[in-house]
Amino acid sequence: MEIVTEEQIRASFVNCSKGEASRLHIPRDLAERPFADLDFLGWRDPGAPDRCALVAERADTPGGLVGITLRFPPPQRGFLHRSLCSLCLTTRPGNGVSLLTARRAGKAGRQGNSVGLYMCTDLACSLYVRGRKQAESGARQDETLTVEQQIERLRTKVDAFLDQVLEA
Repeated sequence: MEIVTEEQIRASFVNCSKGEASRLHIPRDLAERPFADLDFLGWRDPGAPDRCALVAERADTPGGLVGITLRFPPPQRGFLHRSLCSLCLTTRPGNGVSLLTARRAGKAGRQGNSVGLYMCTDLACSLYVRGRKQAESGARQDETLTVEQQIERLRTKVDAFLDQVLEA
């Protein structure tokens, strides 16, 4: 992913109002993010613990970026379970993977329609695939795909999810 600015990020959001986008907390460590290893920029909103955001490059959109806001479900307590991330295929215990939901763009979103995807709650899928961040032991399955093929699969899944958000 190319390095992006706060202004580019705020202008990229498609499933919230301009006012909501202007109030979003943008990561303070934006300059230190490993953009060369990212397929999308994702972060949790420290001002709203049940919200996060994802920004990805899309050649078919104005500005070349699409940003979406997502919501987390309430934390599940007392359940010992493991869940699989749909993007990077990392298995995580507890709330390490959650169903993140995004309001659809446009009229559908204003009517309350949303789509969801099971994702790592730290939004570090790109780093797990590349081995730059380690999950718990046994959390990443051995795959016959090369790292480049896994990266392509992750990008394809992110694009498909963004397509669902953008559908009219």
